[in-house]
Amino acid sequence: MAAVNADPEVMRWIRDGSVRDEQQTRGAVQAWESEWESQGFGLFAVEIRSTGELAGFTGLSVPDFLPEVLPAVEVGWRLGRSHWGQGLATEAAAAAVRFGFEERGLERIVSIAQVGNDASERIMTKLGMHPVRETVNPTCGRRVRVFELSSDQYVTTTR
Repeated sequence: MAAVNADPEVMRWIRDGSVRDEQQTRGAVQAWESEWESQGFGLFAVEIRSTGELAGFTGLSVPDFLPEVLPAVEVGWRLGRSHWGQGLATEAAAAAVRFGFEERGLERIVSIAQVGNDASERIMTKLGMHPVRETVNPTCGRRVRVFELSSDQYVTTTR
């Protein structure tokens, strides 16, 4: 994961675009692991089935960085550049959304992307999400779009 977080192109759309070093990544992974205990959900490793290679992550988290959307659970993803454009993020995020609604009984899942991150917005649309607001991420001053999917909409689109 440290190699993924050290890639400026991968991190371009994450917060202020800063890369993360190995120590920062280790701290983030520890925080992600503790979310499973405190929230009952968290991030999943995304592995390539045929090789076992770590491609990145997807999963659910509370978007504390954007208080105006709380209470909420966000689906997110981050993959290494060599794994872009293969449908992995969409497949993995769809599994996380399914887990959130079907296993955790969530009422609503959001996803947040910086304005201009068209690839992430395409994934959100494929997940059945729709834009509900545009605002500013107070941690970095960048404009973001918030997409949303309710449990009722999820049930309707999965039938």
